[in-house]
Amino acid sequence: MAHSEQGMPQGPQPLPGVAHVVAIGSGKGGVGKTTVSVNLSVSLAKLGYKVGLIDADIYGPNVPTMLGITRQPNIIGENRIEPIVAHGVKFMSIGLLSPGDKPMVMRGPMLHGIIRQFLQQVEWGDLDFLLIDLPPGTGDVVISLVQTVPLTGAVIVSTGSSVALQDARKALEMFHQVNVEVLGLIENMSQMTLPSGEVIDVFGAGATEQTARQYGLPFLGSIDLDPRVREGGDRGLPAALGSGESLRANEFRSIAKQVAERAQAAAAQNEDVLEIS
Repeated sequence: MAHSEQGMPQGPQPLPGVAHVVAIGSGKGGVGKTTVSVNLSVSLAKLGYKVGLIDADIYGPNVPTMLGITRQPNIIGENRIEPIVAHGVKFMSIGLLSPGDKPMVMRGPMLHGIIRQFLQQVEWGDLDFLLIDLPPGTGDVVISLVQTVPLTGAVIVSTGSSVALQDARKALEMFHQVNVEVLGLIENMSQMTLPSGEVIDVFGAGATEQTARQYGLPFLGSIDLDPRVREGGDRGLPAALGSGESLRANEFRSIAKQVAERAQAAAAQNEDVLEIS
């Protein structure tokens, strides 16, 4: 580990008590990345894991709405922030600190400061998983993230459309360049089933799985386009809260299990590499 002249460690530092940090990215907006991030967090919590969620989508912080929380977090101790808990998930979002419709106008240094604050000044406690909902694109937030904390891996969310997958491939390349393992791809809004039973291929079902095969990456699963997922997000009651009879809850739960397994495997492999070196 590199150290500065004053003896302080430099580079990304692990978060005390946090076992796995997983970034959720898309490369493109409008593919339901935040919806997937929220529902995966809730699913992991329902599976018995201790889960945190950082809403790092600074320009569109929608996590508070999707989790049904609007109150500001408490400040404890000396400038420490107590995360909000909703549906078994600890979370933090700039939307809690600047609620309403006022836009967030920020540049690189300010973004870096917020990401560091959310990672290092929030009392996360012991967590099995800390998910980070990234903004669309391949910009400053991701760079700040990998400079601050070691990532266990990343998950890419896309629809099956060619346009969305073009940007998803850019996200894949971005994580490759910063040496972050991609744990797998998720296809959101894969297809829609009408009340009559007719299935409509809206965005190109199956194309994300094909892309995963091309890159030699795991395909974690697909989520159907379902108005109830949107309604749950609007009401602060994520679809993942559904019972065992809920198709969408089961889809999110299946994907969450795979994310957990692959994150744990990636962390174990990294530990083996460190021991060998």
